[in-house]
Amino acid sequence: MRLNWKASLALLAATVVSVAIGQAERRISVADFRDRMAGAWIGQSVGVSYGWPTEFKFCGELIPPEKMPPKWTPATINETFAQDDLYVEMTFLDTLDRRGIGVSSRLAGIDFANSTYRLWCANMKGRNNLRHGIAPPWSGHPAFHQNPFDLDYQIESDFSGIISPGCPNRAVALGNTFGAIMNFGDGIYAGQFIGALYAEAYFSSDRLAIVDAALAHIPSESRYAEMVRDVKGWYLANPGNWEATWRNVVDKYYFVDPTNTFGKVTRPSLDVRVNGAFVVLGLLHGEGDIAKTLWITTRCGCDSDCNPSSACGVLFASMGLKAVPDEYKSGLSRTNKWENTDYTYSKLLEVTERVARANILAGGGRIEKDASGDECFVVPVQKPCPNAYERISRRMKLPPFDVRYTDAEMEQILYEPTAAGKPSKRRSRK
Repeated sequence: MRLNWKASLALLAATVVSVAIGQAERRISVADFRDRMAGAWIGQSVGVSYGWPTEFKFCGELIPPEKMPPKWTPATINETFAQDDLYVEMTFLDTLDRRGIGVSSRLAGIDFANSTYRLWCANMKGRNNLRHGIAPPWSGHPAFHQNPFDLDYQIESDFSGIISPGCPNRAVALGNTFGAIMNFGDGIYAGQFIGALYAEAYFSSDRLAIVDAALAHIPSESRYAEMVRDVKGWYLANPGNWEATWRNVVDKYYFVDPTNTFGKVTRPSLDVRVNGAFVVLGLLHGEGDIAKTLWITTRCGCDSDCNPSSACGVLFASMGLKAVPDEYKSGLSRTNKWENTDYTYSKLLEVTERVARANILAGGGRIEKDASGDECFVVPVQKPCPNAYERISRRMKLPPFDVRYTDAEMEQILYEPTAAGKPSKRRSRK
């Protein structure tokens, strides 16, 4: 299948520039990729499993130490199998695996519409829009979606970077395919930023360098990019005081601008910029220490399981699974499946590698063997190609074409719109 036009243009421009200026290539052995890829998934599972008991219980305030989760045990990690930020990623991976790396956003939306797991906020609104027949990217557009800056794509975008080692432009392209299903603007840029963090973490353990590299892949004019620059600046000004950085984040970003009454978040605790700030804060102030990263990112509050999930996912990718202590990886079940999917951990690794191979080729890379006969991924160093900045405006007009799925496409959507926790009803077709 062909890549969508945005992804194709980004890849073409990046490849032409790279060749023209003779930029170097990056190489990573398949063995090293597997170690870091597995680390990324374990890191996500550790972060979400640790923080979930505190999720949204403390918003706009630090979690008191005495209210933090119990001491970590190896078995704690198995809470991952019921967590939405992980199981939504399985749907996206499955779409790429079955339909091809160049799948259109419309087809990806059909697969998401047919998911039956619990969803909330922008995810639920986006899925209901799809089931009503509103096709991506309009299912996440503020013309049809009241809360496009909720954090949903950010918390489930990790997959896009995990399958893009050294290819952040591919994570950007995948954000246009999948992020537009339920988000818009900063809601999409956030996921592209998270994806780019992972893409860079395969080749660096320098947390500041990873953040800088990812920042170059989102529009510099965006509010999300401003937030990343702020958090980095506050960290550099006072690296030993993460609580001071947290206070600066809350003071500037926690409350929605009262003059922006169009396209708000559902509530401040769901703002993609607030929670994205806590991911960056935890990654930087955590100083590369797993326990400290978990502690800080969780104590920041709001979405206090998804935020440590992304921070630890990036950290573990930069370390590689072999470097992760057994207490964080030995207890994970190899037979449990993520909620409403058929993905076990073993299947997840298998599919991730298969999709990553296709994704690397789509990004202009190649797969070859080194002198010892071992496989390597070789990817060109590409100039960042962020999206053009899109600003919400009351004067936004609908497109001059049909935003809806065709009748033939609607025949593939099996369920009616539904509330988060209720089972979907099969659509009656006569």
